[in-house]
Amino acid sequence: MRIDDEAVLWSASPTDRAGRPLLVLLHGYNSHEGDLFGLSPYLPLEPAIASLRAPISTGYGHAWFPLLAQGEEFAVSGADEATTAILDWVDRAVPDGTPIGLLGFSQGGAMAIELLRRAPDRFSFAVSLAGFSMPGDRPGDDRLAEVAPPVFWGRGSIDEVIPSASVRRTQEWLPAHVELDQRVYEGVGHSVSDRELGDVRAFLAARYAA
Repeated sequence: MRIDDEAVLWSASPTDRAGRPLLVLLHGYNSHEGDLFGLSPYLPLEPAIASLRAPISTGYGHAWFPLLAQGEEFAVSGADEATTAILDWVDRAVPDGTPIGLLGFSQGGAMAIELLRRAPDRFSFAVSLAGFSMPGDRPGDDRLAEVAPPVFWGRGSIDEVIPSASVRRTQEWLPAHVELDQRVYEGVGHSVSDRELGDVRAFLAARYAA
């Protein structure tokens, strides 16, 4: 499994992104790299932005791992492979020492958390929009709890796509492992509202100010 370097959307040229922090965008299930990239004009200007295409073709789009409904072990194994693929991309595409933040939606939000769990010292923070934590333990979980990076977790109150069991698991897991900023948006489904986008922008601005 490998991230397609040619499919990555960048907000800046190699020259313009030199010396800047990086914000990696991870789209949701059955989507593509252009989806979250459309948020770029609404995000802070400090970071260069790279939007990745998930490595699994779904026919209509792309996915990071099989759905949990297809089997928990199958999904966790797939997410583990996708995590390795993203870290391999980071190793070949991002200069050493570059501060890296993560922003993902839905399945991409789950991947943002998985990346923190695998490499807690490599990423500065994560934004998980309508995302969730995957089942099971990871070798990096204890270290993640020590580092406790900032994580923004936002979800809609009427999101019927993410199973309630995944929401409950995430509600229990995240506070024990990260510095959590949790937001629930009344009347919002499986999407990102203008209010949430404003909160994300504020969260990111605080990270770059620090």
